[in-house]
Amino acid sequence: MRKSLKNYTTEIKVEKSIMEIQEILAVHGAEKIMFDYDKGKPVGLSFLVSGPHGPIPVKLPARIENVQKIMEEGAASLGSHRNDFLRNTDKIAWRNIKDWVDAQMALVETEMVTMSEAFMPYVVMGDQTLYERFASGQLRLGPGEK
Repeated sequence: MRKSLKNYTTEIKVEKSIMEIQEILAVHGAEKIMFDYDKGKPVGLSFLVSGPHGPIPVKLPARIENVQKIMEEGAASLGSHRNDFLRNTDKIAWRNIKDWVDAQMALVETEMVTMSEAFMPYVVMGDQTLYERFASGQLRLGPGEK
């Protein structure tokens, strides 16, 4: 496993990370914070931030399956301890989201970026984020822009 995988040993429950994310966002002016669930497990986060022309919808995915894949690569040599090790994937994903949101708020607090700048890749347009549109080729930079 990658030694740089942040929070891979966390024991902090998903619910605690979610509460902390809500608190961080609410303190910084986010509105209508909502979590998406699949079979009772949180898999994504949506909220509104204030923008120069009104509220901006933001959607942050958890992508727990990606964390699972990385953890499985590292768990191959653990034998009987493998399942205990893999049980933490959702905890790791949500703790990393909490840490990332907290880091973005540090930039907002120091006025290095605005809330809308911090979350720009995750701004929702229609049924996709700006990043998803960019990655699929629907959003392209103009000629000469890189």
